[in-house]
Amino acid sequence: MNGATALVSMLSGYGVDVIFGVPGDTNVALYEALRTTKGAPRHILCRDERSAVFMADCYARLSGKPGVAEVPSGAGALYGLPGVAEANKSSVPIILLVNDIPQPGVGRGTLTELPVQDLFKPISKRAETLSHVGKLPEVVRRAFREATGGRPGAVVLALPEDILYQDLPGEGVSLHVEPQCRQAPSYRSRPADGDLESALKAILAAERPLIVAGGGANRSGAAASITAFAERLGIPVVTTITGQGIIRDDHKLGIGIIGDNGFHPHAVWALGCADLVIYVGCRMGSVATMNWQWPVPNGETRIVQVDLEPEVIGNTYAIDFPLVGDARAVVDALLALVPVDRGPGTAGWVEDINRRRAEFWDVMAPQLESDEVPLRPERVIETLNRCLPTPCNVVSDAGTPTPYATRFLRLRDPQSKLVIPRFYGGLGYAIPAVIGAYFAAPHLKPVGLFGDGSLGMSAGELETLSRLQIPAVLIHFNNACFGWIKALQRVVDRDHARKGSGSGRGEAAPSNDPTFSVDFGRYDMSKLAAVYGIRGFRVETPAQLETALREAFALNEPVFIDVAVESIADRLPPVFSWLKKVGADPAAVGVQAAL
Repeated sequence: MNGATALVSMLSGYGVDVIFGVPGDTNVALYEALRTTKGAPRHILCRDERSAVFMADCYARLSGKPGVAEVPSGAGALYGLPGVAEANKSSVPIILLVNDIPQPGVGRGTLTELPVQDLFKPISKRAETLSHVGKLPEVVRRAFREATGGRPGAVVLALPEDILYQDLPGEGVSLHVEPQCRQAPSYRSRPADGDLESALKAILAAERPLIVAGGGANRSGAAASITAFAERLGIPVVTTITGQGIIRDDHKLGIGIIGDNGFHPHAVWALGCADLVIYVGCRMGSVATMNWQWPVPNGETRIVQVDLEPEVIGNTYAIDFPLVGDARAVVDALLALVPVDRGPGTAGWVEDINRRRAEFWDVMAPQLESDEVPLRPERVIETLNRCLPTPCNVVSDAGTPTPYATRFLRLRDPQSKLVIPRFYGGLGYAIPAVIGAYFAAPHLKPVGLFGDGSLGMSAGELETLSRLQIPAVLIHFNNACFGWIKALQRVVDRDHARKGSGSGRGEAAPSNDPTFSVDFGRYDMSKLAAVYGIRGFRVETPAQLETALREAFALNEPVFIDVAVESIADRLPPVFSWLKKVGADPAAVGVQAAL
């Protein structure tokens, strides 16, 4: 057995059923092993190495299993950087296999030579180069252990081509796998009982408690546990963008989204009024706290923070009750300590929040049903709400769709998830990610939301979707520009004008448009999909949108819906910091601001 065959055998032993990758000069040995080894994972040919890692990322987010991608040396490794960085900071377990140049060529001017380990070390949880074929099983086991253990993350293995061709030693080598590391988190830690009891005592004494669930809660699979704990004590739950799906959107205790992007005013109000906040799997970074304004720093709000990493706890706020451990394990332990005779005692608090929530949706109703053309992005999301199958997985890029998907998309069952790469916010994620979503959960319809910028960066994967006949519904928000950046340019210009005038009333920017180098040509992108044999729809009216979505979800094939939408650069999207910059009140329900 050579190194490549041993690698494939171990991947199979770890339950890897699919590998996403791109062929190159240095991965011939791996491909031969994948082709000839019985029970080998299925290889998915991608059109771009960035896309391969994005597919692995989304696969891991939705399955909980480590996502595996492979790339050739040189540019292949370089193109893998964005996905590795995003997965690692988002605590997503992925393993990237870099098929590197042969060892004898190192330092001799060999084509495509890169210091792979040094290159990936700053942006991954672990980066390691295989030095001897006899070390391969050890290195693979360490990769899965690192990717799934503690805070999950990205591991990069550089595999010199010559080593994969070499035979394993006959003795002293074991191809065993560690079953715990087939899933993340592989080991669930929890704090000492005394710490749990102190935190629970404070929670039970609170009059206005609130749970904030972040991405770590989703990575931990803590949705059912958090919902049960919230229901037992009547504690309302808000989430960050990456924490969405922890509790159903139609649940009485599922209040909405906090954070800068796509927030719900009633959720932010609840955060500001709570006398105790339980952060579960949330770093309490700039977005979740609206630049560390909510809750008020050093205020009267008591804080419980649950996180796997001690260095994260207390990094931005003083924490009254630090609980170091896995989100699901900690919440389960807290629930087990609740006295049997203790019931919910927060009915008035929950009613106050829900009264504000109902007001929000009432005020939003005319916008959600607006017949204006070009279509408003929120109208697109509301029509999607009516047509979405249940359950399903929705994947959004970080640009134009994000503030509207987070604020207005309503997932009403525990299986459905909304996935958005939030840490670095790279474009080009959604189209390849729906492929990863499909292989993670082939029984659920994958839906992709993206804008023009994202499409331009990942259009090649339309061929992959077509070749594999992935039954995804792709919704393109076509506003012919880098909408997010165009809007930001106008916000900054208007902010400067407002401060310069001294009135503080948020006057409009000067008539000359301050935007620069952000506009594209206007095209019907459904014709691009047709090039790859994908059924496409061009949508310009509400009726066309309804028809296209219903037909798309009835089909068992990839469908591309090109929707001409109003640019977010023309009317301010629900972004907390932007509203403040132009002098609008982010907490005001239904606030509108033209740009």
